[in-house]
Amino acid sequence: MTDHAEQIYDSLLVVRAQAGDEAAFGELVERYSPRLRYFLRKLLASADAAEDALQDVWLDVFRHLPRLADPQALAAWLYRIARDRAFGRLRKSGRFEQLIDDGAVVDAADDGEFSPEDASRIHAALDELPPEHREVLVLRFLEEMSYEEIARVAGCQLGTVRSRIHYAKRALRKALRP
Repeated sequence: MTDHAEQIYDSLLVVRAQAGDEAAFGELVERYSPRLRYFLRKLLASADAAEDALQDVWLDVFRHLPRLADPQALAAWLYRIARDRAFGRLRKSGRFEQLIDDGAVVDAADDGEFSPEDASRIHAALDELPPEHREVLVLRFLEEMSYEEIARVAGCQLGTVRSRIHYAKRALRKALRP
């Protein structure tokens, strides 16, 4: 399926789930759980905590899905719920590392891309980064979200997203250096 066709199909699943179709909700869970699990795993750095958070996310989605006004906003909405759950857990555990963000707008197109051969090193290096850096890198490069979608998920301004991606890439490069 093309990206556009998948988005239409997801929107259809949302509408069906909002109407009470349990099979449609189950399919949404099936389609998004692996990606949300990876996202949560990168933010929480513990498989057990990520699984617990994922269950909480789907419970929240089940409870609040009827309130989702725009079915096409599903992905950003899911990741926003997952982000809030993950950062809530990090705050409770005292491991939350708040980034100092000066709000500077940085051109994120100034950096090159990583080759597929470096994937395992990149995934391991992601675990070394602060949660907000891991978040934007996973959303941008693994989930292929636009800067605007990331801003909606993170609840921040577009310039802040650009800045975070810039500094996250720099931190990732530093973590990848031998």
